[in-house]
Amino acid sequence: MKPTPEDEGKKVDIYRDTWVRFLGYANEVGEAFRALVPVSMVWASYAVAMTYVSADAVDKGKKAAAAHGDNPGKTTRIAVAVVDTFVWQALASVAIPGFTINRVCAASLYLLSKTTRWPLPMRKWTTTAIGLSTIPFIITPIDRSVDFLLDSSLRKVYGGGGEKHE
Repeated sequence: MKPTPEDEGKKVDIYRDTWVRFLGYANEVGEAFRALVPVSMVWASYAVAMTYVSADAVDKGKKAAAAHGDNPGKTTRIAVAVVDTFVWQALASVAIPGFTINRVCAASLYLLSKTTRWPLPMRKWTTTAIGLSTIPFIITPIDRSVDFLLDSSLRKVYGGGGEKHE
């Protein structure tokens, strides 16, 4: 597929346009495997996801600094870029999806224990499969909901009519 003239002028954002983006989903995978792995592995998946969130926020701060040069209000614009990215990513990539997958897996493990006579290892693997298969379905609704939440709250404080996260 040939790049369009619009695409040629667009720079690749390593945190949103490459495989690095998937690091933000590490905690969701960790939550899906919670029934099978030590809890320390789940917490490690959160550390990976939060490292991604922090790196993306720092990157957006650096881009804001470069875009605004030595203009007045540069520090404020950098702070807004970092805070907006960090809050959005923390909610949309870590907190809400992690909680959602945790509850889906807990509910499925409970329901499987009440409705089947499967051995525990089979119930745990099934729960993990359900959790993993849920991830693609929750991403877009959570992203849009976090956009709405921030547009209705935090972004009103700093007049954030800026770029939406994709």
